[in-house]
Amino acid sequence: MDKSFLVEQLRQHLQTSARVAVKATEGAVVGVKTAAGTDNRLRSANLARAQAVRAERSYHETAVLDSFRPKPLPPGSRIALGAIVEVEDGSQGRTFFLAPVGAGTELTGPGGDGFLSVVTPQSPIGRAVMGKREGDEIEVDLQGDAHEWVISFVG
Repeated sequence: MDKSFLVEQLRQHLQTSARVAVKATEGAVVGVKTAAGTDNRLRSANLARAQAVRAERSYHETAVLDSFRPKPLPPGSRIALGAIVEVEDGSQGRTFFLAPVGAGTELTGPGGDGFLSVVTPQSPIGRAVMGKREGDEIEVDLQGDAHEWVISFVG
């Protein structure tokens, strides 16, 4: 799979997120100026600050992707940043793209072929799969719900 396609898709998602946050910041700033009452002005100011932080984070994450060039992993390789990882629990499978930023973003494969969830090395799934190989079993606790998966593909 062409991983540059995934990186570009992630970049576009982050850029869109930044644009939305900037517009929300601008709207909240207007709210600070026009809101009636101290409580409403404070709420608008807090919203403006939060959206500005969101925009800055998205810009930073987009910049991180500028130097991210994931390569295909040879068969038998240990999972590392840039890997595509498929896991199965016996009844269903999931596919992850291990990226430095963008956790939780849903991507589609080239030509709309399948869905991949972005995970980072700091996330519970990322920590569980880093350094593992195809065929290894992992256990991940996601919001108090334990999942046991077998790594069925690494690429």
